[in-house]
Amino acid sequence: MGEFVKLGGLLLNQIIKLKGINKTFLSQNNSSIKALKNINLNIADNEFVCLIGPSGSGKSTLLRLMAGLVQPTKGKLEVMGRNIKKPIKEAAMVFQQYSLLPWRNIIENVAFGLEIRGVAKEKRYKIANNILKKFGLKGFNESYPYELSGGMKQRVAIAKAIAISPEIIYMDEPFGALDAFTRTKMQNSFKEYWVEDRKTIVFVTHSVEEAVFLGTRVIVMSARPGRIIGDYKIDLPYARDKWNSDFGQYVKKFTKLINANSK
Repeated sequence: MGEFVKLGGLLLNQIIKLKGINKTFLSQNNSSIKALKNINLNIADNEFVCLIGPSGSGKSTLLRLMAGLVQPTKGKLEVMGRNIKKPIKEAAMVFQQYSLLPWRNIIENVAFGLEIRGVAKEKRYKIANNILKKFGLKGFNESYPYELSGGMKQRVAIAKAIAISPEIIYMDEPFGALDAFTRTKMQNSFKEYWVEDRKTIVFVTHSVEEAVFLGTRVIVMSARPGRIIGDYKIDLPYARDKWNSDFGQYVKKFTKLINANSK
């Protein structure tokens, strides 16, 4: 499944491994755009890893590489002990846009991944119903996406990803389009889910504060071509207080590092 390393007296299973990863895209006029440069990164089982950096630093590209949606130009990438050429069944992805099927009601959307996996209707609806309750969506089973607010749609999208019980969840700025109040609620709801289930999360965000609030570890990336310029464990207990001085020190440190490397 992966390689075990020792950290703080614990054996951690390294389920995502990137070595010497480069990614170059070709523009419409055939000029090369180097998105990522020499990325070396291991992510252990049960970690909540947040990727932050300036716009254009390759955060989303790196996430999509891990998810098997794009391929590296150079380097080695392993997930769950396998070289990744396409998305794997052990992982799910949540995008900023909700990726819901408009012709299906909410419980059908949440149960969709289970349906593809051949899970019987009664069982998949039971699983979906339990997850909808957990995310405060009880009573909306028969509603359709167009009837829900943005925050509710994103909760459904996350519930849809969780329903298949993935080992890894990739999240590309999932709360970026939400208003501040809804975003805070979603951060708290998802943090509670992670504390309970401890899946491996790789989470892209532009918000330094969000990364410190959610992550057990924060990876800081430079401006393009994206390089890892910082890798930090967040040594704060849950639940985290955004007004705590130690919390503020992390935010200040990461903001300063990003600003110094975004020119």
